[in-house]
Amino acid sequence: MLITELKPRETITSLVDGKKIFIINCIGCKEVHFPEKEIEELEKELSSSGNVTGILTTDYICNPDNMKLRLEKHAGEIEAADAVLVFSCGVGVQTIASYLEEKAVYAGCDTCRLPGFQGVTPLEYKCDQCGECYLNLTGGICPITACSKSLVNGQCGGSKDGMCEVDGSMECGWERIYRRLKEIGRLDVLKCPTQVRNFATDDEVSAE
Repeated sequence: MLITELKPRETITSLVDGKKIFIINCIGCKEVHFPEKEIEELEKELSSSGNVTGILTTDYICNPDNMKLRLEKHAGEIEAADAVLVFSCGVGVQTIASYLEEKAVYAGCDTCRLPGFQGVTPLEYKCDQCGECYLNLTGGICPITACSKSLVNGQCGGSKDGMCEVDGSMECGWERIYRRLKEIGRLDVLKCPTQVRNFATDDEVSAE
């Protein structure tokens, strides 16, 4: 199970300011917690600017076959957008980013862990539910789960030929992040200082 929380509005508006955006809502896990009303209010505000090319509300973005068909149906609206704003857990954002490799994909939510069954996805993407999502800084690839060391400030010195030093069969997560940011023209975000991960966001929810 998990809790999905809306990122601060100022964070979201700063990401999409001046851009045409396509919005995707995933309501598959809302039986636990999904800030549906807050998102609807924010979407109305964003739509009033005339910069929203379309909105897709679906369940379980992590269902690959179903999601691919839905994205194809909205291909024109997505093509007209400069970026895609996704309201879902981290797995959903990573899924959309993998389908739309040449499009900037932004996470509108943070995901917090709730003790108990976490669900199953057939995809390779994982969300550590750390309550502090870095996907907007890393091109939709999670540095917590894609890197064996969960580094959030860049590549370590141990990778060789693009492969992880901890797991030789695993591609270096930060090599993937760099390529992705270069593909969507956002290498500038690597200049932004990354704060130390706040593990308290996990403990506070689990303790409730």
